[in-house]
Amino acid sequence: MTFIKNAFFIVILVFISFYLQVQYAYSQQLGDNREQTLLNINNPSSSLVTINKPTNMLNGAQRWVADANANKARLKYPSILVELYLSTGFRQFWESQQVINDFIDQLRILSLSETNKELTARYHLLIQLQQQRNWQQYDVIATDTLLIYISFIEQLHGKGKLWLFGETAPSTLAPPSRVAIENMLDNYENHRFNQFIVRLKPQLSEYNQLVASINKLDSQHAFRWPVLRFNGKVDPGKNITFIPSLLIILERLGDISPREAKRYQQQHKSLYTGTLVLAIKRFQARHGLKRDGVIGSQTQQWLALNPTQRVRLLALNAQRLRLWSTSLYTGIVVNIPSYYMKLWLNGRWVMSSKVIVGKPSRQTPIFNSVVNSVVFNPYWNVPNSIMKKDILPKVKRSRSYLRRHNYEVIRSWSSTEKININSIPYDLFSPNKFPYRLRQKPGKKNALGLYKFNIPNNQAIYLHDTSYPVLFNKHDRALSSGCVRVLESKSLALALLQYSGKNESQFNTFSRSKKTRTISLKKGKKVPVEIIYQTAWVNDEGAVNYRFDIYEYD
Repeated sequence: MTFIKNAFFIVILVFISFYLQVQYAYSQQLGDNREQTLLNINNPSSSLVTINKPTNMLNGAQRWVADANANKARLKYPSILVELYLSTGFRQFWESQQVINDFIDQLRILSLSETNKELTARYHLLIQLQQQRNWQQYDVIATDTLLIYISFIEQLHGKGKLWLFGETAPSTLAPPSRVAIENMLDNYENHRFNQFIVRLKPQLSEYNQLVASINKLDSQHAFRWPVLRFNGKVDPGKNITFIPSLLIILERLGDISPREAKRYQQQHKSLYTGTLVLAIKRFQARHGLKRDGVIGSQTQQWLALNPTQRVRLLALNAQRLRLWSTSLYTGIVVNIPSYYMKLWLNGRWVMSSKVIVGKPSRQTPIFNSVVNSVVFNPYWNVPNSIMKKDILPKVKRSRSYLRRHNYEVIRSWSSTEKININSIPYDLFSPNKFPYRLRQKPGKKNALGLYKFNIPNNQAIYLHDTSYPVLFNKHDRALSSGCVRVLESKSLALALLQYSGKNESQFNTFSRSKKTRTISLKKGKKVPVEIIYQTAWVNDEGAVNYRFDIYEYD
């Protein structure tokens, strides 16, 4: 009997030893093939099955992924999933509830933005799967969803940025890059998977502020949103019947406190005055409207926007934060819908200014560049599009238009030879026949004003002063042909030159001179420029701001 027990014990030891050797060899093989595996992941045209691994391992992994899915979702990257789970020994990616919650919350905000139907559907599916408690199924589908999400984020920084400005994202995205997948696995294996997931959202305080505002508005879905019926504009001092409904809207949006709203209704009944007018002015300021307390057509439009619509705008603009700088230590930011620019130098806010941006038919593009020089008393080399659409039709009506506005006719873009205006046959002033270019001389009538800020780009866009500053008095300032006109252009020029090492005395000398002079900013002192498009954000006081979607990107 003792002999049988000893023999049995020896067999068990031999079996365990053999098993450990197999496992060790398998893990070594996984490690040796790791780089090759990831390279094949990034190349969909290559055959993953040809990787030097035992066929039974691959077949087993493929069955494991297929069984886990069980037709719950149409997996986008099944081959990548097979390799991921092989490389981790079929371990669970989504063990931590914190990791799951962080990922789900990011998908929720993306879903609310309505920018990717696939990820919206996956968000709702993962919510359902959480309740079924099948960890294998949840893990595979969540990991496939993560790969879609990573690919979506990666492609946003190229042509994909249009997905956040009205263009529909394709139903199938290319696989994530090799670098992204390696980064994901490295973080997982080093117990930093939670940090990896957190870093997928915009690393800006503005994002967290928008999410907090979304959560607050989203909690109001259970409440009925009042409908206001206006009959023309409402001036302060008028009697209106819908005061209670108006107070509900303003209270829920934070423009009047519950205490003030209750007291107002008790005291004034149907009279539009006092505290309620002040609340409307706060509402108007947050929506970029004229702060006059008059409930006109634009104020009425914004009052009619319900929480669901507002949540979608906030979520969309939260995604747009992915496109802008995560921390702007030095730079100029122009937000097109707000008609404002801001300048920071060495981490310090220096100035703000009203701006005029491109009209809807000639939009100011969204792009990044740098200010590399400031031009004093600039010439204006008129772009062909503006020459044909705007100037030549006026010349056709009156040839003296060019002389009155200080234009010169130059033989070509490669020449500086001037052509006598009176020597040009009248029929050549037709927009499609005019063989020359136009240049406006420096001076008070010059469309660029006294300062031009060169920002290299392929769309001939720059910042500049203007000869017609009265337009800055307008509230809606989408009025230019694409370039950005800056009201405080003199202050901007001074700040940039001082940052580049010039003093105020030198600046004044350049400004007093009528000579055209280009001052290049020193190497290392070229100031970044971001032209962005945000129709919703949270300001420094914590108030949610909205702006009209002037280019219909929303």
